[in-house]
Amino acid sequence: MIGLMASDETRTETRTETPTETATETRTGTTRPATTGAPAVPGARVPGEAPQASGTRAWTPWMTRLLVLAIVLAAVNLRPAITSLGALLEEVRDGLGMSGSVAGLLTSVPPLCFAVFGVAAPRLARRFGPGAVVFGGMVAITAGLLIRPYAGGTAGFLAATALALMGIALSNVLMPVIVKRFFPDRVGSMTGLYSMALAFGTSIAAAATVPVTDALGGHWQPGLAVWAVLGAAAALSWIPFVRARKALSSADSAEADAPRADADGRPVEQPPLRITRSRTAWALAVFFGLQATAAYITMGWMAQIFRDAGVSAGTAGLLLAVIMVMGVPLAFVIPRVATRLPHQGPIVLVLGVCGLAGYAGLYFAPAGGAWVWALLLGVSNCAFPLALTMVGMRARTGAGVAQLSAFAQSTGYLISIPGPLLVGVLYQHSGGWGLPIALMSAMMVPQIIVGVLAGRDRTVEEEAAR
Repeated sequence: MIGLMASDETRTETRTETPTETATETRTGTTRPATTGAPAVPGARVPGEAPQASGTRAWTPWMTRLLVLAIVLAAVNLRPAITSLGALLEEVRDGLGMSGSVAGLLTSVPPLCFAVFGVAAPRLARRFGPGAVVFGGMVAITAGLLIRPYAGGTAGFLAATALALMGIALSNVLMPVIVKRFFPDRVGSMTGLYSMALAFGTSIAAAATVPVTDALGGHWQPGLAVWAVLGAAAALSWIPFVRARKALSSADSAEADAPRADADGRPVEQPPLRITRSRTAWALAVFFGLQATAAYITMGWMAQIFRDAGVSAGTAGLLLAVIMVMGVPLAFVIPRVATRLPHQGPIVLVLGVCGLAGYAGLYFAPAGGAWVWALLLGVSNCAFPLALTMVGMRARTGAGVAQLSAFAQSTGYLISIPGPLLVGVLYQHSGGWGLPIALMSAMMVPQIIVGVLAGRDRTVEEEAAR
């Protein structure tokens, strides 16, 4: 598959054009001015591109394939730190003496870290290059996963978890940017590829953590620490792109600085993008936040919901894995379908209805139809790759995608922070899962509404310029 993604289309050639050259691109049936950036990676060249920045060189097809592999390995590491903890949450609570409220706080740490650290990703990428930042993120994930089981006490566990989540946050924001910048003609397929890898990492950690823990002696500490191996493998794959950071970052600078021209060929000064003026950016941020709320409630609490319904710990882990593994095929299909539609609202609606049906079944017969509810909720959770795809589609340039990705993800994760914590509080004070499940169902309605708004065929640059 990696060879397919980095096919013969990935050849580049050296060329020089005047800044006034223009082209058009057709996306979802609408003709718009094409971006004039100067891709540094094979496969990123578009007609009408500006001259490449000084120091940027054409890459070989081998380097392009290596970049695809590095993206896949990084994506695999973006969720095991969370889902491995969800599978062993009861053991961790007992081992560290956590209350239900503190455990709820623990499940709220991921979106908090994603919001706080994710907003810094574009600035760090401009200074050090996206490759160096993602490499640092993989190192942080590896260190955090190794340290947290043995940190001693709840405070140390939370601090080490935050370190791993910081690395995830930086990579979360930069993945759509890297895809848009270096594979602009394959945004749907590349987004699908790394979303599929992300779903694979999520599901394998959920399914394998309990068996691996049993094989390692039944202690939860090595069962959590073992996932650092994946982080180390991903960090190694990004080392070549740390050294290539000047070429990577100069390409983004060239795109941001390239002048645009009007119909007569005269340069037109581009105003700075004020992302907060875009209604689409706000709709996408809220959509991202609500789907993230559902995802982190699922990763943090769903295994416990099944266990409290009488399902064994191993089976509960498998059910959580089923929810996550649904994203493996669908995360590859949905982005490709989404990029071919003029409006992504119908996909949002289908995912939302599946979520409502899954929560209803979980409320009335959590154990009896557990596998069916897991399948439905797994389909609903594929709102995440759809949101990532819309980030790439709702901005015209790589710089715009960077701003939109940072804004939508940071704002969205801020919105999602109270959800997992509130579920823990409701569970502890009500003594059951009825109220938490009702809350999850209620949040699905506004998610559908803002998702339909975010799916309209427009760009944030157009809206912000009005």
